Amino acid sequence: MKQKVGISAITTYVPSYRVGLEDWCSWTNNSWDKISNIIGSGFRMLGPDESIYTMAANAVLDLIIENKIEPSQVGFLALGTESSTDNSAGTIIIKGMVNDELKKRGINPISSQCEVPEFKQACLSGIYALKNAVRYVNSDAPEKKAIVVCSDIALYQIGSSGEPTQGAGAVATLIESDPKIAEVKTAFSGSSSEYRQIDFRKPIQYRAENLNGHSASDLDLPVFNGKYSASCYIDGTISALSNMSENRGQSLSKLINQAAAVFMHRPFHKMPINAFSISYLYALANGDEDDNLELDNLIAHADVSSEEVKKELMNRPNLVTFLQTDINKDLFPKTNKALKALNKIRPFKEKVLSKLKLGNELTKEMGNIYSGSIFAWLAAGIEDSMKNGKALSGEDALLIGYGSGDAAEVIPISFTKNCCDEESTIKYSAAFNEPVNLDHNQYIKLRTDKILEGAQHKKPKGFIVSKVGTEETIDFQDAGIEYYEYLN
Repeated sequence: MKQKVGISAITTYVPSYRVGLEDWCSWTNNSWDKISNIIGSGFRMLGPDESIYTMAANAVLDLIIENKIEPSQVGFLALGTESSTDNSAGTIIIKGMVNDELKKRGINPISSQCEVPEFKQACLSGIYALKNAVRYVNSDAPEKKAIVVCSDIALYQIGSSGEPTQGAGAVATLIESDPKIAEVKTAFSGSSSEYRQIDFRKPIQYRAENLNGHSASDLDLPVFNGKYSASCYIDGTISALSNMSENRGQSLSKLINQAAAVFMHRPFHKMPINAFSISYLYALANGDEDDNLELDNLIAHADVSSEEVKKELMNRPNLVTFLQTDINKDLFPKTNKALKALNKIRPFKEKVLSKLKLGNELTKEMGNIYSGSIFAWLAAGIEDSMKNGKALSGEDALLIGYGSGDAAEVIPISFTKNCCDEESTIKYSAAFNEPVNLDHNQYIKLRTDKILEGAQHKKPKGFIVSKVGTEETIDFQDAGIEYYEYLN
């Protein structure tokens, strides 16, 4: 009998420096009502002594220590990121930091035989890492453990529409046989990938040649088209869900209804809600007579005809062709009009929106942490379930990941009956304790120059960047290489 493989623990790390979005609205003359409803309540910023590698190492070390993992049993340590600052090494840096600290504590290090891959496909990087970690344990080493760590920094140009959706953080996830939290069923997943040309991209060479007064820290700034990217997210989600339905030989509506909860990539608060809602209506429009009848009954509450919505959902256009004349065109105008009414009625709330409820409020402080956002939402949902009647115990759920460019994955998971019993396996809310709230000047200075001007620079406990190498001679080179230390 094939063993169950899945998630046994999750640890979240975010920097202490916080930008409250209500404060940000007062600085920028934006509507707090609108921002709080669409985006969230705050985001974190990387400190002057931190990097994606220090955040990742902090999350991995905490995961190992808090869950009493024997490091020598970790055979696969994978990094998912789109913020890598070294085009050669990646995960091995994290392993090196963690091992140095483990040795100092008298603990056996992660073995030299541990595999250390890095995955990149925008915000889907972590999900691809997860799938490969499950495959590693399932196929190669059932007796071993795997760790997936996602670490990212979301930066956008000051004044752009993406600015309030920034963020920084890392999430480490333990994968093993006989999991404590949830089995991850990769064999029943659904996939989608399409080259979308002008969707979210990070052309580093262009940024290097066109900084336009920005600092070198802005090399990672994306080039993006907001509404187009949102359309790609929705279309990719529908395609991956449809592929799962085909692979399972079951209707999409049935598969969605079987899930007690859904956790998605979360660039900002409203995006997954809108994408999942449209996906559910798509499932009904392309389903059987009962599905069509349910859609008719729902649309009856909206000021739009059911036939118009069905036609729109059943005839999805090619996005590149459809939007090339108007990049801001609405992909589903009738459906979105209907959703304004549906989001307010009890049947839709109870059957659809309720699946996104667990952890939803907790993640409003997270900001966008790219590859880690889906794992952070999952951790928040489990923590929420622990505090509110253990709603996830023994239930099925869906992980829906997305990465711009674009690609999407749907992975079904099954929570164990005891998934909500051990609070030590989930560390989410604790990561957000004791924030340092930045004022406008501090935010701008930290954002543009990585300097905390006028603020107490409290070095974080854990791994930091102690210095950056500058030597570039014939005999010795370390220019640009980060050196690390651990602060107690």
